[in-house]
Amino acid sequence: MASSMPHRAFLLGLVGLVLLWSGLSPRDRFTWFMEVFPVLIAVPVLLATGRRFPFTNLAYGLMALHAIILMVGGKYTYAEMPFFNWIRDEFGLARNYYDRLGHLAQGFVPAVVAREILVRQSPLKKGAWLFVTVTSLCLSASALYELLEWQTAVWTGEAAEAFLGTQGDIWDTQWDMFLALAGALTSQILLGPFHDSQMADVRIPPKNL
Repeated sequence: MASSMPHRAFLLGLVGLVLLWSGLSPRDRFTWFMEVFPVLIAVPVLLATGRRFPFTNLAYGLMALHAIILMVGGKYTYAEMPFFNWIRDEFGLARNYYDRLGHLAQGFVPAVVAREILVRQSPLKKGAWLFVTVTSLCLSASALYELLEWQTAVWTGEAAEAFLGTQGDIWDTQWDMFLALAGALTSQILLGPFHDSQMADVRIPPKNL
């Protein structure tokens, strides 16, 4: 279904509250800023374009969930998220896996957003080429983010250690991109039909409203 104003207002309020909580005494202020920066950019853009291009409830809900994942990671750093520390210790795991969840979401959520924009604004039709294009966009975005992490580490040195969150894994970058790819594939396969039904009901508000 098309997104409703109450639905968007609720999600905006929720994201705002989590952002406020996240920014109060984070573990590392530099890491907090780097992690929440995409949220600080995306929210104003979505507010500015919401009337001309309202996303579906599914897309807005997933974007809010992704924002919360980023803000929680900013609060604690990805390597020290308390609940995932408990999981690590309880099950004898080698690392805190919260960053893996973050990179899975990095493919899962943008796939829905990219799919919706392409279906509604481009000549691409639902089918194999749409699937391949969305997957490629998500994987490209993940690779770009890894380049950003690399360049941040070059510029800031030790200050970027918590932001990188490799936890000693030499294959961390490859895992990050693989999980983003897995997220993009899973999202399209699992949510594609439901997403299509929601997009079919989207109505663009008249310009004079």
